Amino acid sequence: MLRGMYAAEARYLAAGGPGVADFAPLAPFFAPDVVLHQADGLPYGGTWRGHAGMERFFVAMSQAWESFEIGEQRFLVDGPDIAVLTQVRATARATGRVLEFPILQRVVVADGRITEVWPFYWDTAAIAQACADQG
Repeated sequence: MLRGMYAAEARYLAAGGPGVADFAPLAPFFAPDVVLHQADGLPYGGTWRGHAGMERFFVAMSQAWESFEIGEQRFLVDGPDIAVLTQVRATARATGRVLEFPILQRVVVADGRITEVWPFYWDTAAIAQACADQG
């Protein structure tokens, strides 16, 4: 299920994000009351709730990243809790800077849908700086 969600996310971002891509293929992977907790220091930081919140999150993420390529992933499953270590290569839309970084996520799943996500970035300041419009 998570691999399918990450593939749908990659297709959404590759299609051009908001206004071009459709959130509908992503929606079935998330519970209606899903909660995503992003670090406040990120360009898309904050707490995003429900499908409407997730759709707004993907808009914000698409505004920050021109590309967001998911590399190697490792999964550790412990009941409803899943730890996902993902290697990312991303290009910031505002600056064109390319970053490579890991993200460690705690994902909670119930009834085959994601109910909660806690992503942990190693260096949120570097990401915020790369995505900051210098113009």
